[in-house]
Amino acid sequence: MNTTKLPYDFIGKIIITQEQIQARVAELGEQITADYQDSKKLLLLGLLRGSVVFITDLMQKVHLPMSMDFMSVSSYSGTESSGFIRIDSDHKTNIKDWDVILVDDIVDTGYTIQAVHRLLSDRHPHSLKTCALLDKVPRHKVDIHIDYLGFEIPDYFVMGYGLDIDEKGRNLPYIASVDLEKYKKLYG
Repeated sequence: MNTTKLPYDFIGKIIITQEQIQARVAELGEQITADYQDSKKLLLLGLLRGSVVFITDLMQKVHLPMSMDFMSVSSYSGTESSGFIRIDSDHKTNIKDWDVILVDDIVDTGYTIQAVHRLLSDRHPHSLKTCALLDKVPRHKVDIHIDYLGFEIPDYFVMGYGLDIDEKGRNLPYIASVDLEKYKKLYG
C-alpha cells in the first residue's frame, strides 16, 4: 500500500514512479550512446521549460562528448494545446552539420514537435531525431515519429518531472495524473 502523502489535493494518481523514470532514462541514454558512437558533433536540444528535468538526467546517461541547448516554444493555454506554435527563444548553437536530438517532455497533439522539427530541418543539421519522455498517441492530430521514447501514456493531463499545470508540480520526481475537476474547484 502506497502511503506517500501527495503534495497537491488535485493529483489523481501516480502513473509513472521515480524509479521507473530513472530506469527508462538510463536505457535511453545507453541507446543514444550506442547510436552516436561516431558522432563528432552531438547536440541535445531541449524544449523549455518542461524538458529541463528530463534532459538534465538524460545527458548524464549519454556517455559521449556532447553539447546541450534550448528553445522556448509555446503552444499551450491552460490545459489545452492551442495548435499555434510560437518561438519565444531560439537556440544559440548553429546546428548546421550537427547530429541533433530534439528533446521534449510530452507529445500531445504533435503540433509542437512537428513544427520545431520542420524548422530545425531547414537549418541543415547532419541528422535530426526526436526524443520525448511521454507520448499521448490518442491525442495526435498529425503524423509524427519519435525516435527515442520514454513512455506511452493514456489521455491523462499529467504533471511532475518537469511537467506542470499552470506552473504547479514541475518539481515532483514522478509523473502523476491531474484530477481536472478538483483542480478547477481549487483554482477556478
